[in-house]
Amino acid sequence: MNPNSKIPALRDHSTTPPTRVFESGNILLYLAEKFGHFLPKDPAGRTETLNWLFWLQGSAPFLGGGFGHFYNYAPVKIEYAINRFTMEAKRQLDVLDKQLARGRYVAGEEYTIADMAIWPWYGNVVLGNVYGADEFLDAQSYKNVMRWAQDIASRPGVKRGRIVNRTNGPLDEQLHERHDARDFDTNTEDKRQK
Repeated sequence: MNPNSKIPALRDHSTTPPTRVFESGNILLYLAEKFGHFLPKDPAGRTETLNWLFWLQGSAPFLGGGFGHFYNYAPVKIEYAINRFTMEAKRQLDVLDKQLARGRYVAGEEYTIADMAIWPWYGNVVLGNVYGADEFLDAQSYKNVMRWAQDIASRPGVKRGRIVNRTNGPLDEQLHERHDARDFDTNTEDKRQK
């Protein structure tokens, strides 16, 4: 489905012919438009949301492929590469922090697809959920990013989503496969193993 042979990808069989959608930002935009949620209807709000959605698409490779790789995964620690991508990660966190000083969410007061796209990358980094780099990046100094990351982490949908396909940690936080919304109530590993 994706000519780049990467995930995520989606095929919407409710259309004729089925619609192929790939790349996470485009999938979020497609679903938001299709179902009318998480994307402001007014042109200014929509544009601001898309500004930040595309900001993430351009910025995340520096955080994940650059900083994350050289700080956490590279078999050889290269000081120059770590320093270079650390400075870029901190610059991006500063950009995000300044934006979040303006409102509860990235594009204002409404939770949007921009927050959905940005939080797994930047929210998880500052909360210490990836790379173990929160202290190294001085994450606590980005007060607005921390507030936003914690706020989103507490959303019920985010809590549910974080357990899907999880195979480690507490059994009540593991849902190896999800096929139906009821799986959250009936199919977590603690319930399956009873």
